Amino acid sequence: MTSIGGSEMVDWNLAVATATRLTRPGPEVSRDEARAIVSELRGHAQASEIHVRAFTRMFGDEAPAPHGTPVLIVDRPGWVRANVAGFREVLKPLLGKMQARRPGGPGGVVLGTVGGKVTGVEVGMLLSFLSSRVLGQYETFAPPTRELPAGPVKPGPGESRAGRLLLVAPNIVHVERELDVDPHDFRLWVCLHEETHRTQFSAVPWLRDHIEGEIQSFLGETELDASTVVGRVREAVQSFTGGNGTNAGGANGNGSGANGNGDGSGGGAAGKAAGAATDSDEEPAEEGRSLVDLVQTPTQREILARVTAVMSLLEGHADYVMDGVGPDVVPTVAEIREKFSQRRASGAGRLDQALRRLLGLDAKLRQYRDGERFVRAVVEQVGMDGFNRVWTSPNTLPTKAEIAKPGDWVARVH
Repeated sequence: MTSIGGSEMVDWNLAVATATRLTRPGPEVSRDEARAIVSELRGHAQASEIHVRAFTRMFGDEAPAPHGTPVLIVDRPGWVRANVAGFREVLKPLLGKMQARRPGGPGGVVLGTVGGKVTGVEVGMLLSFLSSRVLGQYETFAPPTRELPAGPVKPGPGESRAGRLLLVAPNIVHVERELDVDPHDFRLWVCLHEETHRTQFSAVPWLRDHIEGEIQSFLGETELDASTVVGRVREAVQSFTGGNGTNAGGANGNGSGANGNGDGSGGGAAGKAAGAATDSDEEPAEEGRSLVDLVQTPTQREILARVTAVMSLLEGHADYVMDGVGPDVVPTVAEIREKFSQRRASGAGRLDQALRRLLGLDAKLRQYRDGERFVRAVVEQVGMDGFNRVWTSPNTLPTKAEIAKPGDWVARVH
């Protein structure tokens, strides 16, 4: 638990409790159905590993060892707990910086206690909303626990650090029923996307540290005191709750997302940071700005542009792979993609649209679209092995401008 001045800046336990209380359980299934769904998702995750590695050739002609990261089938509260752990890990440096700026004495402690409780509730409301929209996620930053394992924590030479693949079973079932698609095919399709993310971080050991470094650089540029951050979060939440404590988590799963799959709401800290970026270098209107937009400095905008490019690459690559594996593996892939794209592009209502804008999810949708176009264009020009040069080093990652103009990346790297 991170504390400020002897009290918590964010009461993470309260955030989890609030999100768990507000989150709906998902579609009704019998106990036998639930067991069958979990078993099938585990089987699809294992099969996806073979398909993704063969299609992407990210390991070349080698026969790599199986992943050292676990696959966890979770419910909505399980997703909340996993993401809170990731948030706490990534935000430690920022909260430590705020701790140094918090005035001492009893007043600071009282304010910290009250602020931590209030912020914990509001963070819980946001997590409740997001928890019904995430289909799957490769969690890169959360430390392992007995309940939520991740690994390897201390990797061998050339191996990536801790990670885990999450599949949110209630949301997958909800969406497949809503779209009226073949459940077997849809579950495998989702697993292909998330397995692509796991392969990205497994085959490219430097990628996780590079993204974490960018995020820490972004957070390190933050010059706001604790009360300002709490106030910004409170204002943001009240902007769509009307200031009266309306349950933001009451939306019944009519969106979807992940660091990989859906309307862009998941993805751990890296995905959320990139998802909050805008596609324009111009200052957006205040009412259309996301949480991260509200606190950006000029240096942070530069960092966020780089993170946006990386996340567009990762998301677009996963979208390209999940469709590219083809009908031999997912017979109804064309139908699923058409229906899912229509669903992804539509907002459920005014509240849902406001939340998506606030959290940067609309920008995240553009990452899927623009990133997939980049990958497709590069593969068409130089083939899959030529595209895979993108994973050579941070210097070969595309810039935000190159995501929009793939030919410029090809000219620079080839």
